[in-house]
Amino acid sequence: MKKILVVDDEETLCEALRFNLEAEGYSVDVAYSAEEVLALDVSGYDLILLDVMMGEISGTQLARVLKANKVTAGVPIIFCTAKDSEDDMVGGLDIGADDYIVKPYSIRNVLARVRTVLRRTGSVVSESAENGEISYQGLTVIPSKKICIVNGEEMKMPRKEFEILLKLLTHRGHIFSREELIRDIWPDEVVVLDRVVDVNITRIRQKIGPYAKNIVTRSGYGYGFKE
Repeated sequence: MKKILVVDDEETLCEALRFNLEAEGYSVDVAYSAEEVLALDVSGYDLILLDVMMGEISGTQLARVLKANKVTAGVPIIFCTAKDSEDDMVGGLDIGADDYIVKPYSIRNVLARVRTVLRRTGSVVSESAENGEISYQGLTVIPSKKICIVNGEEMKMPRKEFEILLKLLTHRGHIFSREELIRDIWPDEVVVLDRVVDVNITRIRQKIGPYAKNIVTRSGYGYGFKE
């Protein structure tokens, strides 16, 4: 049974999410502040639904703490917040969040997003290289372990970045449009902006060093990996 932690300072909202998530078969705990979360063994959860605007420690600050800790860095986070600007969304994704849901939201939408993120948690979507390594010179991705290695050094990479790099590296020479990447990397999402793809590509290039030049941009269309 998948275990989910709901973090929000609105008790009524926490209980509503708990009720509906448990009805879907998940095990659910709730916390009303970041301080409560820091006292828990967060590594035992499969997913965190996290409000941004809370008390002394915001959800954004909490996410940074969790992502900076090797023990909790791999726990997926979905932000649930009333902050709906593009900058807020990109900022949340930049921290390493797996999704960003804007309040007010429907429970049906939340459940769909939860299913999507949890479906990706167990294995990266890549039928052609589900268990093997994929390499180009000193750049290697290992789908089964969710690891990216650049010239012998492991690079920390949030799930969305890893999935994009894996897709481009697996299909070298193919140019994927932003629409294709959004459809494949963010399936079942309601709204994902083209800008989010661009931000993820920029972060990937920063992390893969000398191989950044291999990720090419085709103006007006999209991205690909060129040997």
